[in-house]
Amino acid sequence: MKLVPVIICGGSGSRLWPVSRSAHPKPFIQLPDGSNLISKTFSRALALNGVEQVMTITNRDLYFKTLDEYGAAAPEFTNLSFVLEPFGRNTAAAVALAAQEITRVHGPDTIMLVLPADHLIEKQAAFTAAVDSARELAAQGWLVTFGVQPEYPETGYGYIQKDIDKPLEGGFKVKRFVEKPDLEIAKSYLETREYFWNSGMFCFRAGTLIDEMKLCASDVLDAVESCLTESGEMKGASHNSLHLDSDSFARVPDVSIDYALMERSQKVVTVPCDIGWSDIGSWNSMSELSSADEFGNRIDGEVVLHESNNNYVQSRRRLAALVGVDNLIVVDTPDALLVAHKDHAQEIKAITARLKKSGHCAHLDHTTVRRPWGTYTTLEEEQRFKIKRIEVKPGGSLSLQMHYHRSEHWIVVSGMARVVNNDRAFLLNTNESTFIPAGHTHRLENPGLIDLVLIEVQSGDYLGEDDIVRFEDIYGRS
Repeated sequence: MKLVPVIICGGSGSRLWPVSRSAHPKPFIQLPDGSNLISKTFSRALALNGVEQVMTITNRDLYFKTLDEYGAAAPEFTNLSFVLEPFGRNTAAAVALAAQEITRVHGPDTIMLVLPADHLIEKQAAFTAAVDSARELAAQGWLVTFGVQPEYPETGYGYIQKDIDKPLEGGFKVKRFVEKPDLEIAKSYLETREYFWNSGMFCFRAGTLIDEMKLCASDVLDAVESCLTESGEMKGASHNSLHLDSDSFARVPDVSIDYALMERSQKVVTVPCDIGWSDIGSWNSMSELSSADEFGNRIDGEVVLHESNNNYVQSRRRLAALVGVDNLIVVDTPDALLVAHKDHAQEIKAITARLKKSGHCAHLDHTTVRRPWGTYTTLEEEQRFKIKRIEVKPGGSLSLQMHYHRSEHWIVVSGMARVVNNDRAFLLNTNESTFIPAGHTHRLENPGLIDLVLIEVQSGDYLGEDDIVRFEDIYGRS
């Protein structure tokens, strides 16, 4: 049977702040090996047998960022499908949307493999074997979960209890799902050998999923079907994207697929697997990806340590030094510094909640922001001026736009720029500049073969990113 991996890219990874932000969540953050989780998930899916298309469900603001990562990981693979959410609505909505779309395009017998974009799996061969077992069970009409063999009594994961009296070829019927336990209960689970970590990965026939949701979660399914009738599809040369209607999507129940369906259905089985799995849910688990020195310290970047033990330090932009401290997490970014005790790693999400409540921009994005055309980095900002470094990819183009409250001065540092400034169109070479007064319609393009780098100086009464009126945009944002 045909297999369609469905990569779900959502969440903010708030326990990995300040590297993970709302607009740059956990799947995209750089790991010590230079890669990231979403690229690894995509490559892992492509390595499976018989994959002709990959579907991704993500926030519409992460669409171009995701395309960039896929293009870098496997530029030759272009059969992509996207479902773009206006905001997060939990996994039941995402899985139901995927099942409906896969049924419409490929038919109800198509096997769908649901993969979170922010998990790490280190044993590809074992993962492929587990998926093959899951596909066989899914073809028989089962809803399959992947139960990870627990290595220690983890209190941060949910658990799956297998029914030892109902073994199947390649798996077990599921007896029950268990929420995150306390330490003593987690220890007892480990001793019985009946429990697995709930990986959040699933496999089923698209038609079976829809039929079971009719029985167990009809409210979710009905709301999703209503949303699909109001949503619009955009077809491209290499991929299609379904843009969900905001008003109808807001009426979809906000519930997980575990609670809405898996805990209620009588057709749920689990495939036990030992695949080197981790959800990288905290800085403690992230630190495990770096090797420890003789004093238990793990470092990522340029770090000097003296009389310090069992620390994790990430400082990729500048030198960090620790003296006489133990068991700390230290993460330095250009605009935020985190210092936490390892025993309180799970509480870092409280900081992001406070930042979000206060409206502080450090919960949302970094000083370097990715756009479909390239990146911009805020170098300095005061009350009436802002200085940015803008980098435009070859062939990239900012939208034809206008600002009411700010003027802009562009100085080309490297490459060539094609500029539209009201009724004038001209080229700028390196070391040349132009001035865009407030109210002027303007556009910046890179017609060359190398990156265009320029410095932008903004001045005016209001410098917010929302002071923009788009008239035309090759990326569909106008």
